[in-house]
Amino acid sequence: MPQPAYSPGPSQRTVRDAQGNVLKVPAEWSLLPPGDAGLTRRVKAAGQFWAVQEKKGRRMFSRGVWAPTATIGKIKSELEAERSTDAYAKKQKAAAARRDKQQAEYVEDFFGAVVAYLDFHPDYADMANHLAKAVTSHATPVGSGTVARTQRIPIERRAESAVIAWMRHQTTAYDTMKIPRVKGKRREVRRMLAQRSKEVLHQYRMGREIPRNCPLRAALSGAGAGR
Repeated sequence: MPQPAYSPGPSQRTVRDAQGNVLKVPAEWSLLPPGDAGLTRRVKAAGQFWAVQEKKGRRMFSRGVWAPTATIGKIKSELEAERSTDAYAKKQKAAAARRDKQQAEYVEDFFGAVVAYLDFHPDYADMANHLAKAVTSHATPVGSGTVARTQRIPIERRAESAVIAWMRHQTTAYDTMKIPRVKGKRREVRRMLAQRSKEVLHQYRMGREIPRNCPLRAALSGAGAGR
């Protein structure tokens, strides 16, 4: 059964429920801050709790979990004892190695997907390789929150979106634009800039002579890319 959603209340030890009602946190409860997923998971599984989240832009951030103080203390002590054992240390080391391997494989796959999306003419193969490395380096770190980290869309679409996002920030004035606070205006600007970026990419795919002032060439020039 899904738990009710809560957001921060107007004062300390208060929350708002999904209907906007302000609720006081029980006196015998404490706030478990976010950061320890294992502890949070066990506290939630132990019984009643209030998970607090706050939306910032399009992203949702955890603000912690309210739960009985005694429950938090008991589980925290048990977990600390468990984590102090050699068996736990070996398990964590193996898990870390497994994650590192998976990450390395994903970075390699994503780089290949970006190169495939770029599909530059052979004359610009070096630039395609350099651009793919730049996009991959920015988009694939764990916790980066970029489109490359989502599993909701195929890797080919992630690669395309990551390239267009990188170009929006590196080859256009998007970051310094003063965009009116009108609903849909930012999305409209992003679509327009995406179309410009795709036109630039098309020139490289066709193998055409590229002007020296090409924004993509300029963005990569510091690392020696170009024809």
